[in-house]
Amino acid sequence: MDSNTLNGSTDALLPPAATADVDDLASLTPRQIVAELDRFVVGQTAAKKSVAIALRNRWRRLHADESLRDEITPANIVLIGPTGVGKTEIARRLAKLTGAPFVKVEATKFTEVGYVGRDVESMIRDLVDLAINDARDAQVERVQEPARKQAEERLLDLLLPSGKTKPVAGLGFPLGGTPQTSEPEVTSEEDDLRRRTRDKFRDRLHAGTLDDREVELDVTIDKTTNLQMFGPAGLEEMGINLQEMLGGMGKKRQKRRVKVPEALELLTQEEAQKLIDGEAAKQEALARVEQAGIVFIDEIDKVAGRQQAGGGSGPDVSREGVQRDLLPIVEGSTVMTKHGTVKTDHILFIASGAFHVSKPSDLIPELQGRFPIRVELQSLTEDDFVEILTAPQNALLKQYAAMFESEGVSLTFTDGAVRQIAKTAAQVNEEVENIGARRLHTILTTLLEDLLFEVPDGPHGDAVEITEANVTETLQGVVEDRDLSQYIL
Repeated sequence: MDSNTLNGSTDALLPPAATADVDDLASLTPRQIVAELDRFVVGQTAAKKSVAIALRNRWRRLHADESLRDEITPANIVLIGPTGVGKTEIARRLAKLTGAPFVKVEATKFTEVGYVGRDVESMIRDLVDLAINDARDAQVERVQEPARKQAEERLLDLLLPSGKTKPVAGLGFPLGGTPQTSEPEVTSEEDDLRRRTRDKFRDRLHAGTLDDREVELDVTIDKTTNLQMFGPAGLEEMGINLQEMLGGMGKKRQKRRVKVPEALELLTQEEAQKLIDGEAAKQEALARVEQAGIVFIDEIDKVAGRQQAGGGSGPDVSREGVQRDLLPIVEGSTVMTKHGTVKTDHILFIASGAFHVSKPSDLIPELQGRFPIRVELQSLTEDDFVEILTAPQNALLKQYAAMFESEGVSLTFTDGAVRQIAKTAAQVNEEVENIGARRLHTILTTLLEDLLFEVPDGPHGDAVEITEANVTETLQGVVEDRDLSQYIL
C-alpha cells in the first residue's frame, strides 16, 4: 500500500459534496476510488474494485447518449464474507467519498406485508429524508455569509435600541388622514452620530469585547409531535406530509436572555432559514436520490431460508415474503414518500451477508438476478490485523493515542506489541468465533482497561509505552482459558 495514500494525499481528489451537482457525484476514476478506500479499509481488493467500477458506471451513464441513458441500470452487488472484514465500511466510505445519499438498513427488520414490522419501501423514505436534510444543510452553508451579516444588524438593533419613541397612545388619524406620533424629527447630525456609534459597536462586536453582554431574544421552539405514531407506511404512502399541513402549529416563540456570541449564532441560524429555498432543496434531494442514491442492505443472508421439501410454514415463509417485497424495489419501481414520488430504477443496491448457514443460491431466483455481481471477501490474517492497527487514517491505535492525549499522556506501542496484539486476535478468531477486525476492539479494551482507569490520577506520568511483554502478560491468561475467552474476547 502506498504510504502517501495512507497519509491522506488523495484528499485533493474528493469533490465538494455539499455543492456537487448530480453529474459530478462519481467523477473519480476507479483507481482513485480504490486509493481512497485503501485509507480506511485494509485488503479486500476485489470488493473495492467492484464498488469502484459500479460507482464509475453511474458517471458513465449520466454522460452516455441520452437515448440510452434511462436504459442503463446499475449492476447491484452482493458482498459475501464473515462479520468484521469490512463489508459495511466499504459501502459507508463509498457514500462519504461521493457525497451521495446513503442509507444502511438491516434486512431482518423488514417483514412481508401483513406482518408486524417495517415495510421494505421505508428504506427509500429514509433515504429521501436523509437526502433532504443534507440538501438543506448544504443550502444553509452556502448562505452563511449573508445570513451572518443580517444577524449582525439584528443584534446591533438589540444592543443599540432606536432613539425613536413609540406613537402616543390614544392619538388616531385626524380628518386629514395623517397619523400623529410623538416621534421628533431626526437631524442629519443625530443620524450621523447614530451611524458612527453603530459602526463602533460593530467593530467591538467583531473584536469580541461585547461577548460578556446579554441580550433578550425571541427564539423559536419546535414542539411538533413525532409523526411516527401513524406508522411507517400510513400517511406517507398517500403522499401526505402532515408536518407541512400543520405548518407552524407545532412552533412557538419564547424569550431567552443569552450572551452576545450565542445570540449571534441563533440569529444567524434564523436568518439562514429565511434565505434557503426549501422547494429547491427538496427537488435537488429527490434528483440526487434517483440518480446517485445508495442503499446498503445488511444481513441479507438472514432472509435467505433454505427450501424445504414439500413446502412449509413458519419463519421461512416470512423470509421469502420479505424477498418478494424487496424484488420490485430493487428491480425498479415508484415509491410514494411524503416529499414526492421517487423512482428506484437507478439507485445502487449493495447487499451483504456472512452466508454461514445459507448461501446466495438460497435467495429466490428473481432476487438473485437483480444482484448480478457477487464478491467474496477474505477472512483477515495476522498481517492484515497489523495493518489495520497502524495504517488506516482512523486506525485503532491512533484513536486510543488521541484519547490518552486528551489526558496529557503520550501512548505508544512497540512493533512487538502491535504484532502480539494482531497474533492474539487471529488466534482467538480461529479458536472461538471469527468476528474479524471487531476482535481488535475487545482485545485493546481488555489490554488498556487498567490504564484507562488509572491515567486521570497520574501514576503513570506523561508517557506510557506498551511492549510485547505487557501484551503477553495481560492477555495470556484470557487466551489460554478457552471458556473465559468466549466471554471476554
